[in-house]
Amino acid sequence: MSSLAPLAESVPAGGTNLLGLDRTGLESWVGTRGARAFHARQIMSWIHRRGITDFEQMTDLALGFRAMLLEEADCASPPAIGRALDADGTEKWLFQVDPHNVVETVIIPDEGRRTLCLSSQAGCVLNCAFCATGAQGFSRNLTSAEIVGQLWRVWHDPDGSQPKRPIHNVVFMGMGEPLANYRALSPVLRLLLDGLAYGFSKWRVTVSTAGLVPLIDRLAAEHDVALAVSLHAADDTLRDRLVPINRAHPLAELLAACHRYVSRHPGREILIEYVMLDGVNDQLADAHALARLL
Repeated sequence: MSSLAPLAESVPAGGTNLLGLDRTGLESWVGTRGARAFHARQIMSWIHRRGITDFEQMTDLALGFRAMLLEEADCASPPAIGRALDADGTEKWLFQVDPHNVVETVIIPDEGRRTLCLSSQAGCVLNCAFCATGAQGFSRNLTSAEIVGQLWRVWHDPDGSQPKRPIHNVVFMGMGEPLANYRALSPVLRLLLDGLAYGFSKWRVTVSTAGLVPLIDRLAAEHDVALAVSLHAADDTLRDRLVPINRAHPLAELLAACHRYVSRHPGREILIEYVMLDGVNDQLADAHALARLL
């Protein structure tokens, strides 16, 4: 893997970070300051569609409104401290979310299309037995601005270090359990699908989970995106060991939640993720058990 030049930082100036507010949140924020909903839509378009985060460059906003934004808000993505490019085109970005934590974002090429894999936590709270992120322990949840900021920087590449190429799919399969950070995840999902922001099709955004059943149900009720389940075992005894959240939400509960999800969103199919571990879950008996389960 070849290393590319370190990237310039984007340092928050203080105030509310507008980068992480969805349309409803931004309309509420500007409304409490005497502005109207269309001002929020203007700001969204500048930030997410045009890649402009300097309020002074948002020239269709009144001078007084821009002055207020400069005083009370900022719009900063987490600093990108480096990028590495593999021979197959896989690209890894590193983001410094605070002095003690770095998260990674990966771009995966596939037949001319590019999938962006976002992180949602610094570390992971679930501690799955085979996961390198879980072995690091859990530091904290990322904010909405820190999550969408990964996409913003890759999408717009403000440093101009690489030719701009589109992102076709977004998956929440990076560091952390996305549903364990649902409060921050939810507005990011709305931004991804909003035509004033990134305008992704609901079929091109995927949330992966190890099996937080109550939050699968909440996701189904509040969003229509693709769901992936990190299964990795077809019986509770083994899955309790590999994916400890299974002790709280065993396979029967998890599969019932999956059925509720697809019932709520006709036409959906759930992606089942299964990492084959040598001598652990890769035997013929495991394959038969998986076939019976699904």
